[in-house]
Amino acid sequence: MANVAVVGAQWGDEGKGKIVDWLSERADVVVRFQGGHNAGHTLVIDGTTYKLSLLPSGVVRPGKLSIIGNGVVVDPWAFVEELDRIRALGVAVTPETLRIADNATLILPSHGAVDRAREAAGGVGRLGTTGRGIGPAYEDKVGRRAVRLCDLADREFLAGRLDALLMHHNVLLRGLGAAEVQREEVMARLLEVAPKILPYADRVWWRLDQARRLGKRILFEGAQGAMLDVDHGTYPYVTSSNTMAGQAAAGAGVGAGAVDYVLGITKAYTTRVGQGPFPTELDDDIGRLLGERGHEFGTVTGRRRRCGWFDAVLVRQAAKVGGIDGIALTKLDVLDGLPEIKVCTGYRIDGETYDHLPALPSLQARAEPLYQTLEGWSESTRGARSWADLPATAVKYIRRVEELIEVPVALLSTSPEREDTILVRDPFAD
Repeated sequence: MANVAVVGAQWGDEGKGKIVDWLSERADVVVRFQGGHNAGHTLVIDGTTYKLSLLPSGVVRPGKLSIIGNGVVVDPWAFVEELDRIRALGVAVTPETLRIADNATLILPSHGAVDRAREAAGGVGRLGTTGRGIGPAYEDKVGRRAVRLCDLADREFLAGRLDALLMHHNVLLRGLGAAEVQREEVMARLLEVAPKILPYADRVWWRLDQARRLGKRILFEGAQGAMLDVDHGTYPYVTSSNTMAGQAAAGAGVGAGAVDYVLGITKAYTTRVGQGPFPTELDDDIGRLLGERGHEFGTVTGRRRRCGWFDAVLVRQAAKVGGIDGIALTKLDVLDGLPEIKVCTGYRIDGETYDHLPALPSLQARAEPLYQTLEGWSESTRGARSWADLPATAVKYIRRVEELIEVPVALLSTSPEREDTILVRDPFAD
């Protein structure tokens, strides 16, 4: 049976939460493999809204094993708070249904302090991070200074790791004119939270190997999106991890051949949160209409998302770099009633035509979209559950998107509700 990786094909916020939740009914194990609690997934199930940041979307499905892989940076206090919130909504989460890689890097209070101090000092050059310490935690991971989940089990070893980490962080904070972090306070907080999170610690690599040997279906859940990938995104306005499906193996502790099918999630239009280039951005009534209809506010931050027409160039680029086999197209209903719809098919930069977004930021900033205008539709697509329920012009729009991105649509989402989904091709069947 196929294992599936679900990744964003734009700048995040594509609706991955609902799609992963929908697919998790067919999976046995759901694994988060990168990112932190800056990710936001919103699930609407039988009228109840679940907002997840760190927990895999599979936690709302009874009988599924959810895993937070070693590629995720984990804020232990945010983890405990999210557990409490999800349990208050009637979801049962226990160490039998949720495991965290014992070698996962922890986000400490000093990471957030460094993150926010840098943003405050950044001025016009600020990156627009969430200020939650995700970037600094990844820096410490590759800098070999990190405190990991397993370290909480050895108080003496933990003390040494914390001393080395805070020596580095407090130098940075002093240089940025910010208050230093007190070692005793952080140590006390770590010792207090340890018994709340350590029961979930596990050899995730081993558990996934066992699941594969037993023929279990594994769903790898990515966060953010392809254009926020630290290597392949709109650098430096990116996240601090690799968001592509290739990271699923390293971020979960499985072999490169563990992923059989890559499903990319993309909206029928484009959004972005924070700073950075956005060639198809609409600063007009249409852009505001898309934002209002699509409820375009960040799940984690509440920040208003920038909105624009569908950028086929970016999604095609994401598909090629990320090995995307099929697309789940979301929020088609937001385009209902528009007399015409535009799709970006290329860019003009300094008089030259481009069929891709170049890596150089100064060129990205000058990219002007080249549009094809398509006929809109007056009928509603909201809640459609079959192709027969869709207007003919909506189907034409979908087919043109497929042609431009060179990837077929495998799923179509027509509302936030779990069952309002049209299955074209089951990723698990490959």
